[in-house]
Amino acid sequence: MCRSRSSKWSGSSGRKPRRKLMRSPSPPKRIHDNLWLIVEDFPLHYMQEFNIEKLQLVEAEKRKIRQEYERKEKQVEIRRKIEYSMQLNASRIKVLQAQDDLVNSMKEAASKELLRVSNDSKAYKMLLKGLIVQSLLRLKEPSVLLRCRKVDRKVVESILNEAKQEYADKAAVHPPKITVDNVYLPPPPTNNETHGMFCSGGVVLASQDGKIVIENTLDARLDVAFRQKLPEIRKRLFGKMEA
Repeated sequence: MCRSRSSKWSGSSGRKPRRKLMRSPSPPKRIHDNLWLIVEDFPLHYMQEFNIEKLQLVEAEKRKIRQEYERKEKQVEIRRKIEYSMQLNASRIKVLQAQDDLVNSMKEAASKELLRVSNDSKAYKMLLKGLIVQSLLRLKEPSVLLRCRKVDRKVVESILNEAKQEYADKAAVHPPKITVDNVYLPPPPTNNETHGMFCSGGVVLASQDGKIVIENTLDARLDVAFRQKLPEIRKRLFGKMEA
């Protein structure tokens, strides 16, 4: 009986025995620990930088939003102040316009009252003589030109000699030569219509060369008196106005 060749592999199952693998020696424990710490710290370090950068970006955006809000808030405030100032000015203009309308209506009423002065012929005659004498005293000219309304010409001519003599006595000079102009002042208004050219009465005297003119009409005297008394009129009507 022959022996099988496999008998020499006694104690085996017929398979070749495996060779044992040689393990590489493990690194020292200190190096291993350091590497592990680096691996663990690596994401934490970058997370911290990311969070810091994110906070910086957020704060920058917040700051930008606050600045934009403040800018728009200032613009709104400026517009509000401008609108308030415009409304205030408009209100003041309306008040001033109403006051001017009232003052002008008073002047217009006074102007209409002047039209009644000439209705009293005797008083108006004395008034005309006084106006002529006053104008002569201001002119102090030896020869003058007198202009009046056409309706007043006869009255003026009737008092010229008296007026010249009264002036001569007051100024201690010779009576002047007075020429009544053929060009007349505007007539009185019809039906109390005071919007056109009109004259309530009085006279205008001028030197012969026309360089000096004394306007002594009732309307001119009213204008002068009104301008002089306007501050007092406003104070009486409206009191002390705020600046």
